[in-house]
Amino acid sequence: MDAAVNTLVLVDSNDDGTVAQELELEQMRSILDEAILETRGTPLENRPRIPRTALSKRNRAIVRALNPMLVTYLKASRDLCETDSILFGAALAVCRIIGTKLSTAGRTTGQSSAIPAWRTRIEERIAKARALIGRLICFRSGNTRPMIVRTVRMAFAGTNVSLSQPDIMQKLTERIDDLKQRIAAWGKRIRLYTERSTRFNQNRLFQRDQKRLYKSLERPMVSGTGPVANQADTVAFWRSLWSTTKKRCKPQREPLDGSCGGSVCEYYAHGPRHYNAG
Repeated sequence: MDAAVNTLVLVDSNDDGTVAQELELEQMRSILDEAILETRGTPLENRPRIPRTALSKRNRAIVRALNPMLVTYLKASRDLCETDSILFGAALAVCRIIGTKLSTAGRTTGQSSAIPAWRTRIEERIAKARALIGRLICFRSGNTRPMIVRTVRMAFAGTNVSLSQPDIMQKLTERIDDLKQRIAAWGKRIRLYTERSTRFNQNRLFQRDQKRLYKSLERPMVSGTGPVANQADTVAFWRSLWSTTKKRCKPQREPLDGSCGGSVCEYYAHGPRHYNAG
């Protein structure tokens, strides 16, 4: 009888109404205790991100079962921070019971490591467009391998362009230019997002820890990612190095008169001395 009371029956949302899973309330309570103890001493920036969860019948039943268990923790809460950690632990327990995957990277105050799905799709499009441009250039250069020809035909699929028409080279050039413009537009979208994300993260860090922001800005940039040096300054730097005049001895083809210093002229006249020789 007690086992029947402590058992939560979750019915799936299927039409047949079959029982999908049974979770004991004691097991859910232990998961909740573990999650609350885990998040109680964890800083906010090190907590995992809670993903969005679908409001299905199963998930709502789990939330309704955990709500009465939170009363004891909330009554013993001393301040708002502890209440926040309790609620976060409850959300973490719900995700673990449901089986949702959580990111273990935590919330970073700097550049976020999570890559949006749309950016991944755009990068894949850019990679495919670059591969297609390479094969179109190969075909334009005279490469008529079956794989190259098949790729070119797929590139012009749905159009009235034929590989045997006289202006095929012009069509290839137009297609290559169109792909290059698309790649530039996709790259600009990613660049604008990166700049906006960087500004957003810096603003958040400035509001929370200004000292840490200034330290991150003072760090030397990684080679290859910093700003491009001014061309005039580069030319002036190397010109100042190579235009420095130095007094040297006369060339070896001219007779040595010993006016340039004994040791140097003796070296050029007689060669290096071997002190170890008897």
